Amino acid sequence: MTSIKFGTSGWREIIARDFTFENVRVATQGIADYLNAELRKPDSAVSGRKPILILGHDARFLGREFSLAAAEVLAANGIEPLLCDRETPTPVIAHTIRHKKAIGGINMTASHNPAEYQGLKFSTYNGAPATPEVTNQIEANIVKLQTAHWTFNAAQFGTFTCKEINPQPEYFKALHKFIKFDVIKKAKMKIAVELMYGTGRGYLDTLLEKNGVQVTRFHDEKNPLFGGIHPEPNAHGMAAVSKLVRSGKAQMGLGLDGDADRFGIVDKDGTWLTPNQVLALALYHLKKNRGWTGAVVRTVPTSHQVDAVAELLGVKVHETPVGFKYIGALMESEPIIVGGEESGGLSVKGHVPEKDGILACLLMAELVATEKKSLGQILKELSKKIGNFYSDRINISFAPEKKAELLTKLGSGLTSIGSFTVEKFITTDGYKFLLPNKEWVAFRASGTEPLIRCYIEAKTPAGLKKLQVACRALLAA
Repeated sequence: MTSIKFGTSGWREIIARDFTFENVRVATQGIADYLNAELRKPDSAVSGRKPILILGHDARFLGREFSLAAAEVLAANGIEPLLCDRETPTPVIAHTIRHKKAIGGINMTASHNPAEYQGLKFSTYNGAPATPEVTNQIEANIVKLQTAHWTFNAAQFGTFTCKEINPQPEYFKALHKFIKFDVIKKAKMKIAVELMYGTGRGYLDTLLEKNGVQVTRFHDEKNPLFGGIHPEPNAHGMAAVSKLVRSGKAQMGLGLDGDADRFGIVDKDGTWLTPNQVLALALYHLKKNRGWTGAVVRTVPTSHQVDAVAELLGVKVHETPVGFKYIGALMESEPIIVGGEESGGLSVKGHVPEKDGILACLLMAELVATEKKSLGQILKELSKKIGNFYSDRINISFAPEKKAELLTKLGSGLTSIGSFTVEKFITTDGYKFLLPNKEWVAFRASGTEPLIRCYIEAKTPAGLKKLQVACRALLAA
């Protein structure tokens, strides 16, 4: 019996080892049982809704086939599956759930994980990633099914079909509410776009091209192996784009991960900007140039540069645990200008409570077009008012027993890290230690990989280096 657990962003496993058709079917049955129970409750958010569910998948191996296996189980439970007609970005699926007033959505995606992984992500009726309260119920349903040796009499492989939909037109229409495409069009920009062989093909590049941008595409064909690299738009994944931008053939670079919920931004000089910087820029732009009102929400390990920009602009800051499900829940409950996290996801007020890399990229293009300055120039001007922030993340693999031992040690609290005195200990998610001079470090176990992540922020390069050494020594002890 394979344990099916929903982590930070769904259930992810290696294809054919644990991510099998049998396990997809039992996981889907667990979701169907949860949804049907909710439909029977008169006070449920989905009470009275037509029982339809949006199904989608990314460009990974067997994505469509896994989706159809889930569709067959849903149909047998009286839930109508609507399958997106091609590999589809995660934020587009989220938008479609809301637009169709569906009772939820299942997305077959492992996001930026290596190609051998596949994943199943469940989103609730509002397009948000399912909260732990929901996934705990689904996991309990799955355990009951497995204990009872539940089986499903599936149709012959490849013969089951269901209704298909094209979600792109409505999503494109929705983005026009958030992006000033007329400003982008007027700027006559040249932009390099990294599509990572993923779902963003025909979305980000098409939207830019339709609005007067001269686009140079990278990796815009479907490839389930992602060219042998992780489909993540970090500095390494955006290297080809950076090279083109440095050559002067484009004024900035924009990139998406495999399911287009994460973004990568390259500035005019070829520098890859961190998601922390992009989140700060998004807040700055929407508050200063667009006049939006509300608060900002970030996760525990996200840079306090966001806080400094918020203080400058008179905006309240919320801090949540890691996972967009927490950000999304807050965005649904009060006005939030922008919500985001250091791993490369953000969304804005009135949009889906889910990461949207396409939206983030378009916002950065709009900011450049609006201020007629590079993002680096804008950051430099901001730093004169709020100071500099230097951040890093160290990922270290541990054996399970060593990992547990280290987390216990960190959880007991520390009075110092190297030569730095701990001023405050925060346990909202993992273990965060606030240090003098507004510097800090945080440690947390990854929810999707066998790692402990160490997040560091300092006010000077020398301070960052000292903290890197101190944290490595602590983790090695």
